[in-house]
This record gives sequence, structure tokens and C-alpha cells, in this order.
Amino acid sequence: MGTCGLWEGAGLSETILSETMRRRSPVATLFAVVVLTVVVLTASGLAGCSSAPSTPPGMFSVYLGEPQRPLVPGNTTETEGAKVIGAVWTPLVTFDKESRAVTYDGAAESVTSSDNVHWTIKLRPGWTFHDGTAVTAESYVRAWNYTALSTSAQGASYFFSNIQGYDDLQAGDDGGPAATEMTGLWAVDKDTIKVTLAAPFAIFPLTLGYHAFDPLPEVFYADPTAFGKKPIGNGPFRADTEWVPGRGIALSRFDDYAGMDKAKSRGVVLRVYTELSTGYTDVLAGNLDILKNLPPDAYASAKDIFGDRYLEQSSPDITSLGFPLYDPRYADVRVRRALSMAIDRKAITEAIFLGTRVPADSFAPPTVVGYRAGACGKWCEYHPDEAKQLLAEAGFDTAAPVEIWFNAGAGHDGWMIAVGNMFRKIGLTYKLRGNLQFNEFLSKRDAKEMNGPFRLAWLMDYPSIENFLAPQYATAALAPTGSNTTFYSSQAFDAALAAGDRAPTIEAASIAYERAEDILVDDLPAAPLFHGLDQAVWTKRVSNVEYDILGEIVLANVIVDGEAV
Repeated sequence: MGTCGLWEGAGLSETILSETMRRRSPVATLFAVVVLTVVVLTASGLAGCSSAPSTPPGMFSVYLGEPQRPLVPGNTTETEGAKVIGAVWTPLVTFDKESRAVTYDGAAESVTSSDNVHWTIKLRPGWTFHDGTAVTAESYVRAWNYTALSTSAQGASYFFSNIQGYDDLQAGDDGGPAATEMTGLWAVDKDTIKVTLAAPFAIFPLTLGYHAFDPLPEVFYADPTAFGKKPIGNGPFRADTEWVPGRGIALSRFDDYAGMDKAKSRGVVLRVYTELSTGYTDVLAGNLDILKNLPPDAYASAKDIFGDRYLEQSSPDITSLGFPLYDPRYADVRVRRALSMAIDRKAITEAIFLGTRVPADSFAPPTVVGYRAGACGKWCEYHPDEAKQLLAEAGFDTAAPVEIWFNAGAGHDGWMIAVGNMFRKIGLTYKLRGNLQFNEFLSKRDAKEMNGPFRLAWLMDYPSIENFLAPQYATAALAPTGSNTTFYSSQAFDAALAAGDRAPTIEAASIAYERAEDILVDDLPAAPLFHGLDQAVWTKRVSNVEYDILGEIVLANVIVDGEAV
């Protein structure tokens, strides 16, 4: 099932590559990284050590990494758990793939406001949870209050921070929360939710497409722990089994689904792997039906191997190198700028990723409204000599190695080694810290346990540049109740975000958020590196594989053995 051991060959590979750096161009050196990584992985037996069980008739299997937390919408803030949530729940709103505008193909019939402060959400009638109980306005109101309440310790609490009364649900230095329900949130009737915000927020309807705003059935509150193992949602698939760590979960078609597009298969098995390379081997062997994201050694050949069973699209994501601002070594912005300018993004995307990534020049990808080409300026360009000078000015200790943190098994080794070797070119040494599984890595990052730059990635929740700024860098989004894991905090940045929130329209808000991004560029809590290309491959037994606007496979649309259920 992909429970292979971790790669232990970093030290050998590092030594070899440090020698090649002296003799090769950057691109040639980076290509050597790919080759060596593949060799080491294969020699270690990781490329094909899985023997996955067969999938039940009419169902299909999908690759999954280990989620960080139990499967609860308000506590799932990473991509692997979100795949499960996206199958088990249906959001309030969806998005048009071309215009990126809000569409009402989800649970909401409309979201309206005359002043961007007072909002009315009308639900489509007839929705039920998988346990047969009705989905009502109260199902949302109670879930949102629970997620917002600090004592619930939910990772997506931040997303409710603009609702009136949110602050009263947060514990202070002198005691617990003053309230358990937000004053700006109530159910008018079974199909109507009223929301009063603390200030105007033009893009509020966009945020409702994020799964933190999903409803919860009453049974959740009786035993949240048990619920997180076998969740009950309102989506096209229902949980047949409990989540098994290291193995995954089986979901079956929900026949009473009230949405417009019922599942076209009998179900899906979300199967946990620790290595992308193992998942790819299993797809080739027919033991895994769908793999989204490819290991580095498959970038060049997958399209030819799979033909019409290969799909790609520009990913609405960004990968950055986050800096632990709580560590004194990285408190000086000159150090952060130096490390960013030491990285040759173009060489990495061409040699490591073979053109399947695009160098980042902004904190947001080109696929979202509000993106500005070149917003990051010189800090996202390759200037090693200037980087050296900045390190010297900052008095950075070049004798102590820079520890570089990333999660194991997802193909990050090659490009992280390349980043480390580029640091060597400006007089630094480095140590790779890539032995943690995904859930462990995220937990350490949330707990301020990174003592060096770390992999920081964000996949779009809703199509606005605000989604790439506020959830990762706003003071209100500090981990663990938010996703700000650099622990950056700036009054000027927060104020600029607030100015964008108060803009009269979504379009005007996007322009206003530019000022916030400018402040982020000046402070550089993270170094934007590259944007991805989603690449999916699948077996002959499945068809109708496609991406949604968020870069995820639309599981409900997958057809098994040529016949929709």
C-alpha cells in the first residue's frame, strides 16, 4: 500500500552533487540531481515496493498522502485531507472555470448583499446528510461557530474572523472566550442564513466556496473524534469505512445526493502512499487508477506513455521557501532577501522539472484575479553576488549550516538539493531535513519547530489574490488556528488587506490588495519559487478524468469500465 521506508541516501547524493557544482553549468548540475535522485530511489527499492490490493468492482482508486488532522472541514487546511473533504461534502458555491466568478451549482441558491456587510445566504431545499438528517441553515451556523471558537482548536478558524462577534470567541491572555456564538451569524429559517460582517468584505461570496464553510450534522457534536475518522457530509460520496492511518478510506456513491452532478461510479478508494514514485509504479501496473502529480523521473515520459490518459493544466498554486521569523537567524530581512536572490528559479524549473513549473515572480499564480507579473521584483531574481553582499552586511553566520525542511516522499528531494547547492555558491553550507512524512512536517511547522527555511505551498481555495495573501500572512491567521506558519505579523500589511476588503466590488478589491502584496514583497517572509503544472495519469479502466478550477480531480465525474452508474 505504499508504506515503503524513507530514502536514507541524502548524504551520498549531496556529496556527489557538491563536486559536480564545481564543474558544470547550473542547468547541467540540476539535471544531474534528477538522475541521481532516481538512481538512489531505485537502488533503495522505493520505486516499486508497493503491492496494492485490488479495487472493488465499479469503484476506482486514487493516490493520497497522509492528512494532517482528522477529517473535519473546519480543521482541514492542507491538500491531502481536502481531497477527502471535497468528495464527502459539497460547498455552498462553486466557480466558473473560465471567468472565475461565483456560480450557484452547490448548496446555496444565492448569496446577496446591498452593502457588503449584511449578507443573506439562501440554501437550495432538499439537501440531506449521509445519515439521512436534513441540511439546514442551522447546520451551517452551528458548524461555523464551532470552527471559530478558539477552544475547539480548529485550523480554519481564521476564515470566520471577519464575522461580527468573532473576537468574542477567542480566548484572551486573562481567560477563556467571552462567548460561544458570533453575534453576526444566525439562521432566519431552515433555508436562510444571515451574516453581518465587522466591516465590508466584497469577496465574501468567493470565500464560501472553501470547505471551512461546509455544514456539520448534529451527530458530529456528540463525538468529534469518532466523526473525524468516519465523516458524514452532504457530498456525492459517503464514507463506507473509518479512516485508517497509512492506508486510507473507502467512499461509496451517495444515492440520495441532492446536487446537480451525482457520482458516476460506485465509489472511490483514497489510498495512502508515502512515495510518489510508488504510486506511479502502481498506475503503470494497474494497481492504482488515478495519480495526480508525477515523480520527477516521469515528467519527460508520462505524456508519451499514457497518451490520452494524460491530462495537464496550469496549477492555481505557489511553492515558496518560508522563513521561520521566530528564529533570530532569519529575523533580518537582508538575510531573507539574500537567500531568495541566491536561488536560480529558471534553472530549477528547466532542469529539475523539465518545464513543468513556472518561475514565480509574485506571491500569487497567474491563474488568479489580481496577479501582477513581476510584482516580486529583484528579490525573486537570481543575483548571487548581491546575495553575498547582503549576508555580509547582516553579519550572517556562514559557518553554521542552513537547515532546509521539506516533507518526504513527494519528489521534493531534487529541487531542495539544488536550492542547497545554490546556497553553497554564496558561501553557505546546508543540511537537508526531509525525513518527515507530510502530516508530521505540517505539525512541526505549526508548532514553530522549523529552525531553517521550509517548503511552503499553497493551493487556491477561491480565485482571488486575497486567498494567497491573508490566510498565509495575516496576523489573524497565525498558526495553529490559521495557516501563517512563517509567523509574519505586520500592522501595515493587515491594514492594506483591510482596505482591499472594504472595496466596493470584487474587481476593486483585487486592485487594492496590490498594496498588501507590495508590503509583503518588502518584508519577504517567504521567497516565492515556482508555480506548478497539474499532471494526472490514469489506467484504462477509468475515463472522464478532469480537473476543477481548484486543481483537483473531479472524483464524481470519473467513469469506471466505460459505464456511468
